[in-house]
Amino acid sequence: MTTRILVSVDRFETRVAITEGDRVSECHIERRGRQSVVGHVWKGRVENVLAGMEAAFVDVGIDKAGFLHVDEIVAMGVPKSKRMIANLLKKGDEIFVQAIKDPMGTKGCRLTMQLSLAGRFLVYVPYGEGIGVSKRLDDEERDRLRKICKSLTIEEGGLIVRTQAAGVSARELQRDLIALQRLWEALQARGKQVKGPSLLYSEADRSLKVIRDLFGDHIDEVLIDDEVQYQRILDFLRRTSPDLAERIRYYNEQPPLMERYGVDKALRSTLERRADLKSGGYLIIDDTEAMTVIDVNSGRHVGRGKTTLEETITQTNLEAAEEVVRQLRLRDIGGMIIIDFIDMNDQRNRKAVREALEAALQRDRAKAYVVDISPLGLVEMTRQNISDGPREVMTVECPTCAGVGVVPSEETHAVRADREIRRQLATRAEKAFAIGLHPAIAEFVSGDDDAGVADIETETGKRIRIEPDPLLGVHDVRISPI
Repeated sequence: MTTRILVSVDRFETRVAITEGDRVSECHIERRGRQSVVGHVWKGRVENVLAGMEAAFVDVGIDKAGFLHVDEIVAMGVPKSKRMIANLLKKGDEIFVQAIKDPMGTKGCRLTMQLSLAGRFLVYVPYGEGIGVSKRLDDEERDRLRKICKSLTIEEGGLIVRTQAAGVSARELQRDLIALQRLWEALQARGKQVKGPSLLYSEADRSLKVIRDLFGDHIDEVLIDDEVQYQRILDFLRRTSPDLAERIRYYNEQPPLMERYGVDKALRSTLERRADLKSGGYLIIDDTEAMTVIDVNSGRHVGRGKTTLEETITQTNLEAAEEVVRQLRLRDIGGMIIIDFIDMNDQRNRKAVREALEAALQRDRAKAYVVDISPLGLVEMTRQNISDGPREVMTVECPTCAGVGVVPSEETHAVRADREIRRQLATRAEKAFAIGLHPAIAEFVSGDDDAGVADIETETGKRIRIEPDPLLGVHDVRISPI
């Protein structure tokens, strides 16, 4: 299976997609002026300390103040169990903070004082200690990398060895560490010169970040359709991983890059509730404030030959488990997720579906935690989410339904209009009125053969004339004496 990273840059946005075989598994969009702030480091100013929440709001110079929990504060020698925000920070304090989650909705970005500076192979944690190695590597490679790192010159702080470090030499790791230590020294020097809130360090843009974090032996090629970005990424890899530079290619062909590999179509699909399965089944994906709910349906999948109902259901669920993870990655869905698989009677089948779900999650870079499948076929899970997905970037809340997804029917508007007419006429002295309504509402209120008009006149003792007016909204009622 060929795995590619695709980078497309135009006047309005940068898109980065990952394809596995003939399917798009991830897509990230970064609009001009709306870049992610995750990884940025500021000298911030404490705006407010909330002792009851054990948290503080920190002004970092963007629209909304960032949120800093007491557990994210660096306090050397103070155990986490004994930390109290009021004893550690006060309003007006200036501190170094880093964004770990983008602003979402009405919430500002999540902040930490435990800074981490990412390189190609290492993450340097200035206030940390010890050496951690990616668990995605096998035990032998982890031991090798840990031994190398113990021999590196680290005067202060800790290290995290990234998955991309697999197979690299001690010299390459040392070079990466030196660059990160110099960056930290530069940040400290600038921090002494400026007052908060001030930006000290900007994380790489989305395309370079994906290349830095993901490009390794399992990626067959990287295609970039912008010459400036192509040269920038090529220069970065020549400095950090010269052996990978030959897999970078400038794409200037037709059709456009994202159309050729199905990314445009995949992005449009993220706006739909329904995601089809090859077997004929489908998923329905609904977002709520608290969680995302995914419903698995068998649809047209009814099995073949002597296949039993339980076998057909299990086959659908196994296929759905794979597609659920793809949709989570493609839409970048995070937080609490409930998956309603089709009910299975056999415990072995439920176990097989959970194992299929967890196997698919192994390819997902975001951290996830899965609870065992229940007898009702429900799976509870959480997935890390640090920035807006394609759907959030490409859409705004519907001004008509305000995000509910439904609006009152014409009949409902007519019922309300009828009651409003009766209420107002009962308090008016005039004897005759012209009632202006939207044409569809006027038809409902008038009733068959004007039976509705006659009923209103009988109840109120007033004469009325219904006047359909296409300039009025379905919720408008205009009452004028005649």
